[in-house]
Amino acid sequence: MTRHKLPAVFFGSGPVAAASLRLLAQDFTIEAVVTKPRAPQHHGEVPVLAAVQELGLPVFTAANAQELDQLFDTKPVDSQLAILIDFGIIVSQKVIDYFPLGIINSHFSILPQWRGADPITFAVLSGQPKTGVSLMLLVEAMDEGPLLAYGEYEMPPDITTPKLTDELIELSDALLKDTVPKYIGGELQPAAQTATKQPVSYSRKLVKADGAVDWRRPAEEIERQVRAYLDWPKSQARIFDRDVIIMSARVASGQDDGDLVMTCRPGWLEILQLKAPSGRTVSGAEFLRGYNKS
Repeated sequence: MTRHKLPAVFFGSGPVAAASLRLLAQDFTIEAVVTKPRAPQHHGEVPVLAAVQELGLPVFTAANAQELDQLFDTKPVDSQLAILIDFGIIVSQKVIDYFPLGIINSHFSILPQWRGADPITFAVLSGQPKTGVSLMLLVEAMDEGPLLAYGEYEMPPDITTPKLTDELIELSDALLKDTVPKYIGGELQPAAQTATKQPVSYSRKLVKADGAVDWRRPAEEIERQVRAYLDWPKSQARIFDRDVIIMSARVASGQDDGDLVMTCRPGWLEILQLKAPSGRTVSGAEFLRGYNKS
């Protein structure tokens, strides 16, 4: 017997939204997708628009909160519920109230920890042992809505932001598929974020300058930075008077513990892999042979 798919509207704009949409479409009837339009200067693929085309879904676009309000003034959808992931536009109370059951936001941390724009990167950067996904009912205040559910993820010591992102997309999908039917059926009630016993903290949107490696910092912090910034803004360093991007590294026990070992304050960091000025990705040993002219 074919299982009934619950109807919902999907809000999302970034790569995480596109991956999440593809998974959700397997278990939900997506009435429509609301996303940002293609930027005028953008000529490559737009992840959510590509997913919409692939799945054959109706789509509405809004570039900002004002356009989003105007869109919902036209009463474009009938669903009682919406799901929001990686949207990037502040949603007004008017749009939230349009849906009788509200908008469920899947946020990639255990709230109230790492509210804000980039919780995945900051979880890796902090060195915390676990993170997770929170499903909350959207409110106008940033990531302060009551929780419907949350799931935990134990972070391996070598986790990178891209790998953690993939893991949390899967966790988010499993939580939504389990939680949304219970919420619609009145089997669970929203709870305050204090129920998770997590500290309140905030992430922010990163800029390119954040990736600059400062060798005056502890080796452990720089190693986490390399893993956290692997996709963006990347860990940019100056080695042997050359500009490089560090791709992977490990904390070393001393100056002689490895091939390309940098002195930090305190500690030592072995550079295992980096992008050389040529643009080629090489090992630390290869870079040492090719560029150390001292």
